[in-house]
Amino acid sequence: MDINVQSLIFEFVGGLGIFLLGLKFMGDGLQKSAGDRLRDILDRFTSNPFMGVLAGIIVTVLIQSSSGTTVLTVGLVNAGFMTLRQSIGVIMGANIGTTVTAFIIGIDLGEYALPIMAVGAFMLFFFKNNKVTYLGQTIFGFGSLFYGLELMSSGMSPLRDVQAFHDLTLNMSSTPVLGVVIGTLFTFIVQSSSATIGILQGLFEQGAIDINAALPVLFGDNIGTTITAILASIGATIAAKRAAFTHVIFNVIGTTIFLILLPLYTRYVSYLQDVFNLNPEMTIAFAHGSFNLANTILQFPFIGALAFIVTKLIPGEDTVIEYKPKHLDPIFIQQSPSVALDQAKEEVIRMGEYAYKGLEEASLYLNNHSQKHADMALQVEGALNNLDKEITEYLVSLSGTSFSEADSAKHSALMDSVRDIERIGDHFENIVELVDYKISNKVVITEQAQQDLNDMFDLTLITVKQAIKALGEMDREEALAVVQKEDQIDQMERAYRKKHIIRMNEGSCSGPAGIVFVDIISNLERIGDHAVNIAEEVLGE
Repeated sequence: MDINVQSLIFEFVGGLGIFLLGLKFMGDGLQKSAGDRLRDILDRFTSNPFMGVLAGIIVTVLIQSSSGTTVLTVGLVNAGFMTLRQSIGVIMGANIGTTVTAFIIGIDLGEYALPIMAVGAFMLFFFKNNKVTYLGQTIFGFGSLFYGLELMSSGMSPLRDVQAFHDLTLNMSSTPVLGVVIGTLFTFIVQSSSATIGILQGLFEQGAIDINAALPVLFGDNIGTTITAILASIGATIAAKRAAFTHVIFNVIGTTIFLILLPLYTRYVSYLQDVFNLNPEMTIAFAHGSFNLANTILQFPFIGALAFIVTKLIPGEDTVIEYKPKHLDPIFIQQSPSVALDQAKEEVIRMGEYAYKGLEEASLYLNNHSQKHADMALQVEGALNNLDKEITEYLVSLSGTSFSEADSAKHSALMDSVRDIERIGDHFENIVELVDYKISNKVVITEQAQQDLNDMFDLTLITVKQAIKALGEMDREEALAVVQKEDQIDQMERAYRKKHIIRMNEGSCSGPAGIVFVDIISNLERIGDHAVNIAEEVLGE
């Protein structure tokens, strides 16, 4: 039989492209409908591993990508929102959630794909309401999914008559490990297990591959999908690397167990197909779902062991910025408001120490352009925003209680200080963005200007440190020293501006370099202002 190789490749590659685009569109539409709730779901429902599994399933069903959920989880671990143990539950849930796509494909709506796309496109283009357009985007993606599958399927149908492909599937049947390797590599390339499972469903439906060869490929797809999380964890914290690596270990262990039990598992899948009279696509969907569900049930009791193994394999101390407050216990609000106030103060001091660290990282980034310092500074800024919200809520709930005069003054001092510390975070974030601008536009700052920036940074860092210390110990001496240093910062800013204008006039400094220089010193000057505000709270001014 003569096969048109060009049309086979074009239909397959085009179909795959439309399928992946449909998957992304559908996921994005659902994600926009859910808004920021996805992160909240992961953050709130991971109190115990079982809830973590549920959260993983829900989020994966919503964004139609286990890789997406795992990457989100790695990000949350990286940001200190989630511990490694919590993340393992979510990753297990993501593996179950991703099987939903295979079941959707199993419904086999291929012949209705184009009208479904038409409905989605109509909603996207003719409605101004965001909710309708997000729904339209989801429906359009849903239709594209099936249209892409139809194209891939018709592209692959001649494969069953190709001797080489026939030999390959025979080899995969007799050597299951080969099937696992092929499935892993293909998913590794396509970066979507849903797509490779979709292709597998198509091949199985066309009769180009039998169940004995299909199941090992299915296992391989689950290993291949872990690569996305590994890529996301490059350059992340050690905890995030561990979370990504857990995904790999989890799927490799599962595949190993099921390869040992393969003859049994094949009989089980064939039994399901006969009993429920499943179409070929649905058979693969059930095989995929059963595998991931059983894998989670088997490994769920060993979450602690998994965490232990990964910690041993990826050693090292982790510098995690804790986003969540450590000291704010709501029980004290009713029982002992003055203890609650002390707790809040501890948290404000911790927040102040973070602000100092973030400023320090911004200074390092300015000098050595190492991305890890920028990432750390932005991570700290995120933590400051979260702590600001949590501490303020805690202090507000305290404001209804009856305080002594001293406690009342302390309460308002803390309320104001929290705001000032949060603003310090905004300013060093601005500085990081200015350094980003400097790097991406290859802006050269003169040696003298760089020296001036470093001098001003050093003074600002000492001032911030002293202001936090003054607040922590309610030390008037330290607070007065802060006021004095802030005067020096103001003088420095004025002097450096003048020097900068002279350099501009002499032509030794470029316009863009001038913008970066002036903006950084004015941000540092503002940080000095916030430090002095904290000191004045101590002085009672």
